[in-house]
Amino acid sequence: MPNLKDLKNRIASVKSTRKITKAMQMVAAAKLRRAQEAAEASRPYTERFNAVMAGLAAGSAGSEAAPKLLSGTGSDQVHLLIVMTAERGLCGGFNGNIAKLAKAHAKKLLAAGKTVKILTVGKKGRDAIKRDLGDHFVGHVDLSAVKRLGYIDAQGIAKDVLTRFDTAEFDIATIFFARFENVVTQHPTAQQIIPAKFEVAEDAEVTLYDYEPSEEEILADLLPRGVATAIFSALLENAASEQGARMSAMDNATRNAGEMIDKLTIQYNRSRQAVITNELIEIISGAEAL
Repeated sequence: MPNLKDLKNRIASVKSTRKITKAMQMVAAAKLRRAQEAAEASRPYTERFNAVMAGLAAGSAGSEAAPKLLSGTGSDQVHLLIVMTAERGLCGGFNGNIAKLAKAHAKKLLAAGKTVKILTVGKKGRDAIKRDLGDHFVGHVDLSAVKRLGYIDAQGIAKDVLTRFDTAEFDIATIFFARFENVVTQHPTAQQIIPAKFEVAEDAEVTLYDYEPSEEEILADLLPRGVATAIFSALLENAASEQGARMSAMDNATRNAGEMIDKLTIQYNRSRQAVITNELIEIISGAEAL
């Protein structure tokens, strides 16, 4: 049984930990508001862009002049997995869930005889996947120095991916990220970006346009931007999901620390009472012996 000094030191240690988790929770809450606003503000643009691109893609489907980013290479042998996670931990299962989805997808492809290449964005995803699939790594993007995500960050990643595609390093590219719903719910998501697939919301307005120049020429110009847009949207969703997961995790940690402090305080008081009682018994026994 620990003595009074050990219990007192442990209570002080847990109190210090609670202060840290409480501070991290408040910081995450402040960052979450900005990240959530950015993610939600990007969704209407992304949905409208996808709707226009889907119309263009449908018009040039099957055409020999269709851009390679839309029609693909004609093969599905080599897959590039772009795993997007956080640079920091202490955010519950956020990083682990994305890595788990990516690893399951990679193992499924490998079992089917496909070639898998992995590009990681964020240190935690790289660390989580490295043990099982380290031999398949082809690159890493470090965003630890980025304080606020911008479209230019997505453009840098998109440029790297498009360069690899132009040099025939892969046939299909898929990004893995967490789609933000609320503070306690983030959905790990896999989205194919090359060849381009455009998801259109069911309630989206469908408008027919006459395009000048041809649809193929417009697609050739817009598809690279579409890759950057999908990556930027995923980065924003990830940023909001990370802060939501961290806020929830730190809230749980703070409450757990409070419960532990209460239990340790009760144990400390009982031990102190037992010590005082023993000392009184010794004093009384000594007095009676005289």
